[in-house]
Amino acid sequence: MTAIDPSQIDAEAREAKRARLFTRINAADKWFQVLGLSWATPVLKAAAGDNPRAQMAEIWRLLVVPLLAIAAFLMLWSTLAPKIQTSLGAVPGPAQVWSEMVNLHEDAQAKAEKRDRFELMVEKRNQKLIDAGRADEVKQVAYTGAPSYYQQIWTSIQTVFFGFLIATAVAVPLGIAAGLSPTANAALNPLIQIFKPVSPLAWLPIVTMVVSAVYVTNDGWFAKSFLISAITVTLCSLWPTLINTALGVASIDKDLVNVSKVLKMNTYTKITKLVLPSALPLIFTGLRLSLGVGWMVLIAAEMLAQNPGLGKFVWDEFQNGSSSSLAKIMVAVFTIGIIGFLLDRVMYALQSLFTFTNNR
Repeated sequence: MTAIDPSQIDAEAREAKRARLFTRINAADKWFQVLGLSWATPVLKAAAGDNPRAQMAEIWRLLVVPLLAIAAFLMLWSTLAPKIQTSLGAVPGPAQVWSEMVNLHEDAQAKAEKRDRFELMVEKRNQKLIDAGRADEVKQVAYTGAPSYYQQIWTSIQTVFFGFLIATAVAVPLGIAAGLSPTANAALNPLIQIFKPVSPLAWLPIVTMVVSAVYVTNDGWFAKSFLISAITVTLCSLWPTLINTALGVASIDKDLVNVSKVLKMNTYTKITKLVLPSALPLIFTGLRLSLGVGWMVLIAAEMLAQNPGLGKFVWDEFQNGSSSSLAKIMVAVFTIGIIGFLLDRVMYALQSLFTFTNNR
């Protein structure tokens, strides 16, 4: 009887454990890609001992080179900024912008505490009235203080998603119709070609007048300024989704279409079981483009219409003209860019969940 070598058993166990580790790393790589952390995969593989030289090359390309580029940008910025004089003083460098970001954070915390104190005071007052048997005099008083920087960010995010959802609800059905029917495509194509290039600055006055004429209530679910910005986002952002949806539907494999005819699928079944699953990759590409367009449009709309949000914050600081205004505007610029990146990652995460595309 052959004796079992314990060292061989240990080696096989280590190899199996290593294989499981690499399986987990490869599974996590999909989400690293979604989050924009693709450099994490070679780092983990190198730490696990998988071809360190090849992994170091990937780490250099995916992590070190971008960090060097950022460092070079910051050095160039800090060198050139003091040499450029504007009406508000020298262009702020990275240190000044970071300092102003800290100030905005502290100001937001102070405003939040002030709001909490106000709401607590109103609550105590109402409770006293109730205890005194004067419940009919209880009032809910709205806080009217200036919004914090974080509140303006949240307002912009809510607005862009509301407009984006309306655009999606309009664009996807129209895109499906245009992709399935040459007649519908012929009807929609002229409208797409005419309205797609229209600037939000042209839509905004029309939307403002129409909303002001139609939405006359002052106690509705939405503020007029919110609706104006959201509808402007809708009108400018629906086109990429509409076009990509129509393209995705029209490019479905003809064999699949023939199968649907053989099986005598009704229109609803054909769309839900055949059209949408096949066209999803291009639909999501359109959605990502639409959300990006909507975010850019929203900032311009808020600036021009003076509606609450990041755009108004930028315009107010430009009009304010204080020594810190330019730094605050630059903080807003970086905030807008980072949020735009995160919105795209959110859409890519959804795309990864519902499709098998490898587009990034």
